[in-house]
Amino acid sequence: MNYHLTAFIMGYVLDLLLGDPFGSFHPVVWIGKLISVLTGKLLKENDSSARKRLKGRIIVIIVIAISVLATGFCVILAYNINSILGIAVEAIITYQCLATKSLYTESMKVYYALKDTSLEAGRTAVSMIVGRDTATLDEAGVTKAAVETVAENTSDGVIAPLIYLAIGGPVLGICYKTINTMDSMIGYKNDKYMDFGRAAAKLDDVVNFVPARISAVLMIIATLFLGKKYNTVNAIYIFKRDRFNHPSPNSAQTESVCAGALGIQLAGPASYFGKLKEKPYIGDMLRKIEVEDIKRANLLMTCTSILCASICGILILAIEGRF
Repeated sequence: MNYHLTAFIMGYVLDLLLGDPFGSFHPVVWIGKLISVLTGKLLKENDSSARKRLKGRIIVIIVIAISVLATGFCVILAYNINSILGIAVEAIITYQCLATKSLYTESMKVYYALKDTSLEAGRTAVSMIVGRDTATLDEAGVTKAAVETVAENTSDGVIAPLIYLAIGGPVLGICYKTINTMDSMIGYKNDKYMDFGRAAAKLDDVVNFVPARISAVLMIIATLFLGKKYNTVNAIYIFKRDRFNHPSPNSAQTESVCAGALGIQLAGPASYFGKLKEKPYIGDMLRKIEVEDIKRANLLMTCTSILCASICGILILAIEGRF
C-alpha cells in the first residue's frame, strides 16, 4: 500500500469537501502565534536596519525549524504507532495545508452578497479576503478584487502546497505554509516591517517562483476543458505579455492567465491604508467585468487544482518507483 499517495488523496478530497476548519487546532494558527510572539520579542523600533534584517533572518530560521521538526515528529510517531494512524495524521495535515474549498467559499460570499444583498454587503465580504481599502469600491471594483484573489491564490493557496506535499509530504507542506504565513504577517513593505520582514518576503518569492509558473501553465491547460467562456489563446497571449505586471515576481503569473481567459482587465491602481498605489493593469478589457466572473474564476481554479492533484498523484508514484 502506498501510504503517502493514500494520505495525499484523502487530504485533497477532505479539502474539497470540508474546506478550511480554521480554528485553534489549525497548524497555521499555531505558526501565526509563534511568529507574533517572536516578533514581539525581537523587533525593536530603535534597532538599526542591519540589525532588523539580522533578526528577520533569525525569526525565519526559528519558525521554520520548529514547524518542520514538530510536523516530522508527529508524523513519524503516528506511523510508528500504527500505519492507519500515520495515514490519518498525514491526511489531516495535507488537508490543513490546502485552501481550495475555503478560497471558493470566501470568494463566493462576495458573489452572493452582490447578487442577493447589496453593494455594501459585497464590500464587507471582499474586505475579509483582500488587503486593499474596500469602502469606496463600486460593484466592478468589488468583483475585480474577488477575482484577483481567486486567481492569485490559485497558486499559493492550492497548487504550490499540492506540489510541495507531493514531493515532501506533510513536512515540506508545512514548511511551505510556514514561509507563506510569515510573508503574510511580516513581509510588508512599510516602515515597521521593511527590514525585519525582508527575509520572509524574499524566501516566499523563492519558494513560489516555480509553482507560480506551473500554476499558470496548468491554468491555461484547464481552460481547454471549460467551454466557450474561457479563451485559451487569449490566456496565453496575456500571460506572455502581462505576467510580470506586479511588484511580486509571482503574483501576476496566474492573474494574467485568468484575465486573458475571461477577457477582462484586472489589477490597476488601488488604495491601501488610505493611500492610492499605482499598479499596472493586467489583461485587456474585451468586455466589462461582471459578478459572474467570480464563479468563472472559481471554476478555473477548481479545474486547475484537480489537474494538478492528478499529476501530483502520478509524481508520487514515480518518486516511489511504482510508475
